[in-house]
Amino acid sequence: MERIDLSDLQVFLVVLRCRSFKQASIELGLSSSAVSHAIRRVESRLGARLLNRTSRAVSATALGLEIAEKLSSGFDTIFSALDTVNASGRGRFGVLRLNVFADAATLLIAPALN
Repeated sequence: MERIDLSDLQVFLVVLRCRSFKQASIELGLSSSAVSHAIRRVESRLGARLLNRTSRAVSATALGLEIAEKLSSGFDTIFSALDTVNASGRGRFGVLRLNVFADAATLLIAPALN
């Protein structure tokens, strides 16, 4: 089996939660076509259908539900680990001092820090 991109798996979970490709595309900031292609890649790499699609609704197959449960707990673990890094005081490496011209500080650096 080929490797599956984690972002495609996350798209699958969002489509399943929203029960709509359009809503998922809005939530993810992607086009509906990109969402559809991500689902197609996951299904083709797994060699199985994960979603039932009609013109009005999207629902999970039995296999899709089973995979979604396992993926959800896996992504929860990943996000929990990332939250540990983002906890206050962690992930900071020290003070960064920049020596730049005043114009550069005003025009380039200050807007980037806001």
